[in-house]
Amino acid sequence: MKKNKFIVIEGLEGSGKTTACQIIKKILLSHNIKKIIIVRQPGSTLISEKIRSIIKKDYKTEKLNKFSELFLLYSARFQLMENIIKPSLKKGVWIISDRHNLSSIAYQGGGRNIDQSLIQMLNNLINKISKPDLTIFLDVSVEIGLKRALLRSNFDRIEKQSKKFFLKVRKYYFKFLLSEKNKIIINANNNIKVMKENIKNQLNTWINKN
Repeated sequence: MKKNKFIVIEGLEGSGKTTACQIIKKILLSHNIKKIIIVRQPGSTLISEKIRSIIKKDYKTEKLNKFSELFLLYSARFQLMENIIKPSLKKGVWIISDRHNLSSIAYQGGGRNIDQSLIQMLNNLINKISKPDLTIFLDVSVEIGLKRALLRSNFDRIEKQSKKFFLKVRKYYFKFLLSEKNKIIINANNNIKVMKENIKNQLNTWINKN
């Protein structure tokens, strides 16, 4: 039995993260790995889900300050790390997380232009609890991603950002992915069947090596 791992899925809106989480779970099950949980960020605890609703909702009478957004995201992340991820890893559970620290580097650092040193300070505190063993980045073009997101539902507050915002986010994702040792980059512009095969092939290789 392989030692349990903490796997993070990253990508822009419409990249297929939710679908990828289910694909990855099935791959792990095929390796006889049965103790698996899927979490989302922000979210997955009672408090974190309430924070998620604040971040996602577009309040017409009050604009959410970018620093308030940043600290809300990390508040939700700390709740999740301490209450679910940390104890689950201790019990030998495999974690699949829809987003993690890299999202904040890209969205709040790149998109919102918040000083990366502040974000890195928060990331360091999170990393003291646990670091991801693998980051899977689903690379989708801004145009395709937003088109898919719109088909899924009405845009939330984040999805309403400009194309320029998301281009900056994607740029920062790649800038910081360069320093990630354990990563898999998947072309998410393809259809689900092709993406599934790519994830399966690369993840199987990674599992067999680890």
